[in-house]
Amino acid sequence: MAMTESVHIGCLQTRLDGSTEDNLERIETGMQEAARQDIQLLVLPELHQGPYFCQNEDASVFDRAEPIPGPTTEHLGRLAQRHGLVLVASLFERRMEGIFHNTAVVFDRDGQIAGLYRKMHIPDDPGYYEKFYFSPGDQDGFQPIDTSVGRLGVLICWDQWFPEAARLMALAGAEILVYPTAIGWDIKDAASEQARQLEAWQTVQRGHAVANHLPLICCNRTGWEAHPREQGNGSQFWGHSFICDAQGAWLARTDEQTEGLLSAQWDRTLTRDLRRIWPFFRDRRIDAYQGLTTRSQK
Repeated sequence: MAMTESVHIGCLQTRLDGSTEDNLERIETGMQEAARQDIQLLVLPELHQGPYFCQNEDASVFDRAEPIPGPTTEHLGRLAQRHGLVLVASLFERRMEGIFHNTAVVFDRDGQIAGLYRKMHIPDDPGYYEKFYFSPGDQDGFQPIDTSVGRLGVLICWDQWFPEAARLMALAGAEILVYPTAIGWDIKDAASEQARQLEAWQTVQRGHAVANHLPLICCNRTGWEAHPREQGNGSQFWGHSFICDAQGAWLARTDEQTEGLLSAQWDRTLTRDLRRIWPFFRDRRIDAYQGLTTRSQK
């Protein structure tokens, strides 16, 4: 079936500090509104089942993980089918005891799982102790997921700082880059430093869009979430979800606090036209890039 040249795409920026049931209710409300707006592709924030649990290391949290398919994917699949949209969700996956993943699941409009992506780059920083919980993805490199609206290059949060991931998705035929995200500020940092971090985060992702001639959706959490054991500073997620086109131009963006849908029209023809006049892929010196597969050249 031929793809239409214009696709209505969106993401749901929301607070996720409630129970799993509360968060799923927020998501369903967002999906209902997306359907009313005729959004065809909807992206949710990272690990949206509950509060961001990686602020500390707690083995009891593994009880929250689910298999895929499992209860949450069955529920989300029914919602995707009911509202007739492609959905990118983000779950804590129990693959087997001792192996857990931070996993994005893509549902097509019929509610079936079109594919999944397990987060490859795993951070380990104060407030983001993800290496304790997640094994890195071990799928066949960076492979797009085919859906009824196109080939989605799905990556997750920390992946967004690595140009190699975006480039490999593009080389494998991705038509759009998609980043479910959970990132925020250290509340002890000065406002000027917080502003620099936010600008760097936006700039690097828009750079991926420009370098690969692909549109990009980044969907972040928003709101403050308390530390699980009341011994830390908590997490202030900075929101600022956005959609940009294949030249990095803003199509839609929001602020730190606003909850709700962000949407834009994805023009498929722009990637084709840009690759003809700015042929970055033609001029890549693949014979000179061997150093990228080493940890260091020193």
